[in-house]
Amino acid sequence: MTALSGLRAVVTGGASGIGLATARALAAQGATVAVLDLDPAGVPGPLLGLRADVGDDTSVRAAVDAAATRLGGIDILVNNAGIGAVGTVEDNPDEQWHRVLDVNVVGMVRTTRAALPHLRRSAHASVVNTCSIGATAGLPQRALYCASKGAVLSLTLAMAADHVREGIRVNCVNPGTADTPWVARLLDGADDPEAERAALNARQPLGRLVTADEVAAAIVYLASPAAASVTGTTLAVDGGMQGLRLRPVTPS
Repeated sequence: MTALSGLRAVVTGGASGIGLATARALAAQGATVAVLDLDPAGVPGPLLGLRADVGDDTSVRAAVDAAATRLGGIDILVNNAGIGAVGTVEDNPDEQWHRVLDVNVVGMVRTTRAALPHLRRSAHASVVNTCSIGATAGLPQRALYCASKGAVLSLTLAMAADHVREGIRVNCVNPGTADTPWVARLLDGADDPEAERAALNARQPLGRLVTADEVAAAIVYLASPAAASVTGTTLAVDGGMQGLRLRPVTPS
């Protein structure tokens, strides 16, 4: 018997990065897991891969209902799907603002809305949203992305208040800069990828990027019965970036 035996989980954006690490971690703890993704073809067993576009309500509803049917219900929803954006408020056109907010914020609304009827039938219902350090810290060249994640943080709190009396817990994780395929693509596009990686490592007090598995472990905790009294919280997995203010290292 493992911590999540008998529970059914759905993870959006679960074909790579933090989403895939989370789906695997949930399965390792005994949950049966469906992954919703734009391209689920490479999702490994025993995970169930289903195609879904969180930007399209019809697609989301069909995928969530299919997952509930195949799994026999839904106890855990991990809203992880999201996209990034680089730039100041001058750099991103209106169309990109609409797209990022639609995926990162309204995408969570669509998926949760579709899952709520199933979650209400669960004796252990939990929603975990993937937020970001960008919700609580000003990051350069990330105005649109930070705005979307600030909305996710507020949405998490409002959802927790709305559904606590239905027995549905809602929390979020705030990863720092994580070593994921998306960050790797950003680094590849930098003028000096090695210098950019060194700067990102140095920005987090632990001196390195967060790993996808570390974020996944936090999500699994929030989703699990071990966190039965935890709702409306934000769990930072950021190497100390949010709370620590270290003095600069003095050269010896």
